[in-house]
Amino acid sequence: MTTRVGLANVRAVADAVLYEGYLLYPYRSTSAKNQSRWQFGVLGPPSAAADGLGEESGMRTQVLLRGTGRFTVTLRCLQLQQRLIEQAVDGGFVPVAQLTVGATQWVTWDEAVECEVEIGPFELAEMTSTLALPVQFQGGSESELLADGAGRVVRRRWPLRGEVNVSAVPCGDLTRLTVAVHNSAVRATTKDEAIRTSFIGAHMIISAEGPQFVSLLEPPDDAAAAVAGCTQQRCFPVLAGRPGDTDVMLASPIILYDYPEVAEQSSGALFDSTEIDEILSLRIMTLTEEEKAQARATDPKAAAIIDRCEAMTPQDMAALHGVLRDPHARLVPELDDEIPWWSEEADGSVQPDVDGVVVDGVRIAKGSLVTLRPSRRADAHDMFFAGQTARVALVHGDVDGEIHVGVILVDDPASEMHDWYGRYLYFAPDELVPLQGTGTASGENTGKESRQ
Repeated sequence: MTTRVGLANVRAVADAVLYEGYLLYPYRSTSAKNQSRWQFGVLGPPSAAADGLGEESGMRTQVLLRGTGRFTVTLRCLQLQQRLIEQAVDGGFVPVAQLTVGATQWVTWDEAVECEVEIGPFELAEMTSTLALPVQFQGGSESELLADGAGRVVRRRWPLRGEVNVSAVPCGDLTRLTVAVHNSAVRATTKDEAIRTSFIGAHMIISAEGPQFVSLLEPPDDAAAAVAGCTQQRCFPVLAGRPGDTDVMLASPIILYDYPEVAEQSSGALFDSTEIDEILSLRIMTLTEEEKAQARATDPKAAAIIDRCEAMTPQDMAALHGVLRDPHARLVPELDDEIPWWSEEADGSVQPDVDGVVVDGVRIAKGSLVTLRPSRRADAHDMFFAGQTARVALVHGDVDGEIHVGVILVDDPASEMHDWYGRYLYFAPDELVPLQGTGTASGENTGKESRQ
């Protein structure tokens, strides 16, 4: 069951999805790319896409559950909010593009407010037909007088109307759950009308009590066929929460992997699509004071970015360098403790019959026992050895940085002969599963390892 920490992880990632693209550097309203809102997961009113006024009106996801129990769908999105600045003139108010009151600038701008609705819970066993559930987020308007009566801020929202369709059908021992969201607003006649009645940054959090979701990215063998039959429209469902949790799915308009997380090095959202925190923070620091003032006037979230970057210390900036995670296995040579692994002496000390590689946290080298798990990239001959036990004979590294582990089949009657004249079967580290208690102890903290 997803813990409180796991749920916090889900919400953090969902919020990042919600606001991705909300504001783009340099975060000023005068920037052309910020004058036309573009975000992921925009569900426009009917026919908006066909009319060239907006985006398609729906998204749909299909997920698989194992077992029985209840599930709940949470739909989240942003609702556009128009912020109109009006200047006080002769006892009335006149709309203006911007207004300076004291040291504060105010500009007419389109903001957004968060919207969320929870639908359910529903019992899987009782899902005998498709449920059509209307959803609505109310519109409204508020006004705020500025200091000294110099003017006022008028904020207006247009109602959002839609429908969520939910259905569930058996799929062998599993249940295929389909959740679709459609915008059912009145047909728009202009681009402004279309975006005002669009669900922006729309995504779904689907949680279960009892049944367990199946990963659609790495399904178990008995679910592979059912996963292949699932279809997605404008969203991509992944397992969410802490690694190992199977009771929450995040259906995101952005392609993610299972158990996505917000990098711990990120000190706050920057909203800029495919952002790199360090580069954007440095660029924000290069803005002039006038440009920073314009950005602060655009949106409270833009102001928070400027303030956060201005307050960064050298230590904060250094923390944004992040962490290098090498996806490739590295040789773990047997070295003298006095020789650093990055030195020339270390490079010359590579010995295939002594070196090892770390797989699943275990260092394997000559003599280690492993189970063979050929991957899909393996040739037909390698597939015959799937599940067999082998003894590692050597570990090679090629000029491209790839690692090749030479092994001998334990049950091969000719194994001793193959070892004698060096005829080995070669597999990549990720095609091997170390047998418990047969790894080697050395090299476990060399700083060069990466988990496979």
